[in-house]
Amino acid sequence: QVQLVESGGRLVQAGGSLRLSCAASGRTIGSAAMGWFRQAPGKEREYVAAITWSGAMTYYANSVKGRFTISRDNAENTVYLQMNSLKPEDTAVYYCAVARRGVSTWHGDYDYWGQGTQVTVSS
Repeated sequence: QVQLVESGGRLVQAGGSLRLSCAASGRTIGSAAMGWFRQAPGKEREYVAAITWSGAMTYYANSVKGRFTISRDNAENTVYLQMNSLKPEDTAVYYCAVARRGVSTWHGDYDYWGQGTQVTVSS
């Protein structure tokens, strides 16, 4: 069993930056692909980014490509999401999750989820 705790979300103005963290405990996530998803009120959970177990490969939704960067520190059992040039449409609760196998854009392929951290971008 693994527990994930996201942090770093807050209110920020459009054009600003945030760095989200996802700290894992209970077991190492160093051998697992990881993903970030987000969910806005009244909307489906949406894929944001994913990273392979080693961090060698990263993948992004088109809506965040060039603005967001996913990374990981396996020694710290932590995954990060650096978000730059934030837009009001980025407002959502952001979740990290452990992939059951390799990277995936589908939330059903992830086994463990954190409780989420709220990101609000004002215009």
